[in-house]
Amino acid sequence: MDGIISNFRMNRHSHSSNQMIVIVGSIANKDTASKLTGKKVTFNTGKKDIEGEVTGAHGNKGAVKVRFSQGMPGQAIGQKVKIN
Repeated sequence: MDGIISNFRMNRHSHSSNQMIVIVGSIANKDTASKLTGKKVTFNTGKKDIEGEVTGAHGNKGAVKVRFSQGMPGQAIGQKVKIN
């Protein structure tokens, strides 16, 4: 299953550099998105893979929160990730 990185997980004053919001095309609601909790996510930078894990649903339209093992580059926004 593939997803697209939407943005960093943010609040009013800062953003978390290792947490991203991922939109999954085949998921349309919060209940289905919450079933992905615990799944592994892989982002390929071209040189190496950055591993992450789905931590929960984000919003009501099927987006998920992903915590990666290290900080993510800003160029990752709009790129594809693999959800296993």
